[in-house]
Amino acid sequence: MSVHTGAVSVVSGSGDTSGSDDTSQGPDVPSLDPLGDPFLRTRFAVPATPVTFLRRERLVKHLDQALLTPLTMVNGSAGAGKTLLVADWVAGLGQQVTWFTLDTAVQGPGMFWAHLLQALRVGGVPLSGEVGIPVDAGAVNHTLLARLAAELSGGDESVTVVLDEFDRVTSPDIAEQLEFVLRHAGPALHLVLVTRTEPLLPLHRYRAAGEMTEIRDAELAFTPEEAVALLEMHSLRLSVDAARPLVDRTRGWAAGLRLCALAAQQSPDPEIYLKEFEAGHSTVADFLLAEVLTRQPEPTQDLLLRVSVLERFCAELADTLTGRTDAGPLLAGLHRENAFVEDLGHSWYRLHPLFREILRAHLGERSPGLEQELHRRAAHWLRRSGAFPEMLVHGAAAEDWEFTAGALVDDLAIGQLFTGLCSDDLADLFDGMGPGTTSPATHLVRAARDLSRHDVGTGLAHLRRARRQLTADDTGTGAARLSCALLEAVAARLTGSPSRAEEAARSAQEFQREVPAHLLDQHPELPALLLTHVGSARLWAGRFEEARAALEAVTGGPGGASTAVPREQSLGHLALIDCLDGWPSRAERTAHAAVTESERFGLSHDCGPGLGLLVLAAVAVDRNELSRAQALLDQTAGASAWDPVTAAGRSLVTARLLLARGDARAALAAADPGVDADVASPWVQAQTALIASAAHLAEGRPEQAVEVLRERAADEPACAVGAARAHLAAGRRTEAVRVLDAVAAEGPAAGPAVHVRATLLRAQAAHAAGEPAAARRLLTEALLEARREKLRRPFFEAGPWLWTFLTAASLGHLAAGWLTPDPAADGGTSRAPAESAPALVEQLSGREQDVLERLAQTMSTEDIAADLYVSVNTVKTHLKSIYRKLGVNRRNDAVRRARELRLL
Repeated sequence: MSVHTGAVSVVSGSGDTSGSDDTSQGPDVPSLDPLGDPFLRTRFAVPATPVTFLRRERLVKHLDQALLTPLTMVNGSAGAGKTLLVADWVAGLGQQVTWFTLDTAVQGPGMFWAHLLQALRVGGVPLSGEVGIPVDAGAVNHTLLARLAAELSGGDESVTVVLDEFDRVTSPDIAEQLEFVLRHAGPALHLVLVTRTEPLLPLHRYRAAGEMTEIRDAELAFTPEEAVALLEMHSLRLSVDAARPLVDRTRGWAAGLRLCALAAQQSPDPEIYLKEFEAGHSTVADFLLAEVLTRQPEPTQDLLLRVSVLERFCAELADTLTGRTDAGPLLAGLHRENAFVEDLGHSWYRLHPLFREILRAHLGERSPGLEQELHRRAAHWLRRSGAFPEMLVHGAAAEDWEFTAGALVDDLAIGQLFTGLCSDDLADLFDGMGPGTTSPATHLVRAARDLSRHDVGTGLAHLRRARRQLTADDTGTGAARLSCALLEAVAARLTGSPSRAEEAARSAQEFQREVPAHLLDQHPELPALLLTHVGSARLWAGRFEEARAALEAVTGGPGGASTAVPREQSLGHLALIDCLDGWPSRAERTAHAAVTESERFGLSHDCGPGLGLLVLAAVAVDRNELSRAQALLDQTAGASAWDPVTAAGRSLVTARLLLARGDARAALAAADPGVDADVASPWVQAQTALIASAAHLAEGRPEQAVEVLRERAADEPACAVGAARAHLAAGRRTEAVRVLDAVAAEGPAAGPAVHVRATLLRAQAAHAAGEPAAARRLLTEALLEARREKLRRPFFEAGPWLWTFLTAASLGHLAAGWLTPDPAADGGTSRAPAESAPALVEQLSGREQDVLERLAQTMSTEDIAADLYVSVNTVKTHLKSIYRKLGVNRRNDAVRRARELRLL
């Protein structure tokens, strides 16, 4: 038995079966409907598909399931491609299908059934005269329905009936009557409903029984790949990535894509048109206004136009905009009718993005000036409802700056301008705030906006105005005063002013008592930001332990996205302290944690791990991994060094790298950070002097090298070691040892990077004094400590005298494999062979290099994950990438290959 399939448009109906007896019977096929008008054959013709129609196999295959179910519903919005989809499917069946396109003229059960019977006959379904013919346009006899169902169920072949535009039917009786015929015709009838609305048939019963096939808007939407294929049929070439924004904007809406394609064909640059077309004045707008908006009653049109200013809305918010109380049922009805109103759940809705664009343009033309008032109403409602981010958007759009800035300050949310999540968007919102608004809140917001963009001069001017007003006006809120203290701390960090930072910290502690506890709990970013800025200012002043206390309070505080920026920055500062104290491994771990924090929350480049990467670069220089150091520096090139600590750090690391590469003059020039700060930083001055001294030594000027460090040696262990090195180069061995003894007498404050250099200098002094045993003992001590930290650079700085010791059997084994070539290994390490190394297929990323180095230390996957603060799966992913790039399959081969390539 052959089976026909079809798509059915679903309409509501109540099914009155007590109709009149005015049913005509007879063998003749009627030519007139119950109103006496001739049947229009166009209502029974399958629509033709245009040349540019795209057959989508995934939908066709889904429609094929209609062969297995009595009821199929294709339910979508206007222009979703429902009718053409079903028409194309029908054309491919190779079987007779009954097609009936409804319109507003077909009203009442008698008219509906007269036309459906006519459609069956036109479609070749043999119906006897016993079925009868409705003669009353408003009613149909139950006997006719029963006879029709009986004849269909007793037929030799099943019948497929497509009812297109079923949403046009307004009689509530028809759905019940149609369901009666469908149920009693049994498997002989397949009904396909094409509709914009949900019908009143008992769909739940068909769904529960698995007897219904459904295709809805989401499935009808074009995918980016399908959109590309559709555009190609219009002679338009677009990549999938280029088509994706168009699909997002239209939500894959078939009519929208086709109309855009037709318009783009007339454009001199079709690709630009498809990216930037103005929806409000286009053929798409004409279609939606005619097919959707103007078909609605006037109150519904007004509702749609007003809510077009909103990204999302509920009934209460919509009522606030209309001034009425009918939004609830209207919105529910629009969603049911697929009128481009999408249900987000929990009684919230949104408009189709293209429809929203068009409605906003139409609102501006119909009611000029109303949009700003609608934004103002929305902002005030959202403020009362606690929807803070949306409130800010609408308050700014309404240009109600006093209200919007006041809300930002009173909600203690001003710190969000510095959290890196949506801080740029938030700052941009207030760009339109003119000089006419002069409240403390508006001055505070202006100051925060400018300071977040690192415009210190303008930000400080606004901050001074806010401070004066808050000092003179006792009505200022605690939140405003606390926000002012935060901005004072920001300014202190940006200007390198430790005293201002401490004053801001004291003020903040006082003003916190004036702020409700629940408000402070809602904004953990504010104290985290405050402590980060205070910690940075303390670090600039060289008060490392005080800085560490503030910064560790941040890293040990609440986690989450709101505190990601202060945590990342605090970790970067802590890593720098460790680096300056000479603890490279500790600094590396903390810097990796900073980078991981940044990657975890996808922080913007300007808020990202700049200081953490600089510390990693400094550690790489100490390990003589100069290419890696350069790569890490390059990663920070696009970010602005907006505070003195970061600016100085970048200059000093760059200078150290240049010095390691033998370019002493360039190192001297790069070492000066040129930072405009209120006070000089002692550690910056010390590090700059160290670089200058090393540059003088490199160019054969030991006396100048000594002089540069003369004022610093007593206060900084690293400078004292540098001074001892200069004395030794000048031939003053006794003075060099005296300086080193003074450093040792102060205790073990300095880390391995300082201690290894000091020990090497003592070994050099012993060697110069003709004491080889003492030199070997000291070299052994230095090698053992340096190997733990992989500190190679101090040995290259020491000069050629020590390499004769390192090649001796007594010491060579301590240097082999990490400082000098391992005799058992095929290839070299830091002292690479002169011949050129094999080419690398693809450059390793910084994190892949980290994993590779730990691989060479025979660390397990779990140990590498713990050391880098990442998951085991992340390490496995990096290992796969490393193997691919090195062209190997095993760990040992990867290490061997990396040594050949001088990556280790």
